Amino acid sequence: MILAASHTAPSRTERRNFQRVPVKVYGRYMLEDRSEHPCQVVDMSPGDVSFLSNHPGQLGEKVIAYLDHIGRVEGVVTRRLETGFAMTILASERKRDKLAAQLTWLANRHELDLPEDRRHERVSPRNPMTVLHMGDGRQYKCRIIDLSLSGAAIELDVKPALGVEVTLGNMRGRVVRHFDDGIAIEFAMVQREETLAAHFSGH
Repeated sequence: MILAASHTAPSRTERRNFQRVPVKVYGRYMLEDRSEHPCQVVDMSPGDVSFLSNHPGQLGEKVIAYLDHIGRVEGVVTRRLETGFAMTILASERKRDKLAAQLTWLANRHELDLPEDRRHERVSPRNPMTVLHMGDGRQYKCRIIDLSLSGAAIELDVKPALGVEVTLGNMRGRVVRHFDDGIAIEFAMVQREETLAAHFSGH
């Protein structure tokens, strides 16, 4: 094991080496009983991570997480929180270096563009009527208010919970904001312009 002291709080030196940065990344994780659950990263370092989740594991339980923009991360539950849990990341030095670079990029990205990602121009599609698919199979007709390569604002009669996985067209994403008439979605991956055009530029 790379990290022997997984059941204790990190030392002051470790905290300096592995300073957590606030990033908003979504994903799924698997517990030892092979059950899978959605999660959102609250903050993360190359050595540990805290998640928002409704199904925290037990202390000492091994967790395998698959996170958007980051990939597979393995660890051990070190703390149960009111809103989720924290885990120590089990990784080689090479993997930690890669994580550090990914986290630097993500932290800067979120400082610059917020959930709406204003670097990507928002447009109103020619064909705004579409269907929002929920993870449990429910479908809702909706109207796209505006759309960018990284997300969409849609007019919708229901308000799925923040962090819930949804699919708009064939684009997977998460609910990141509620407003009076609908919701904002952040796509799991930045889309290609051709993909958006193919789905939302109908005549």
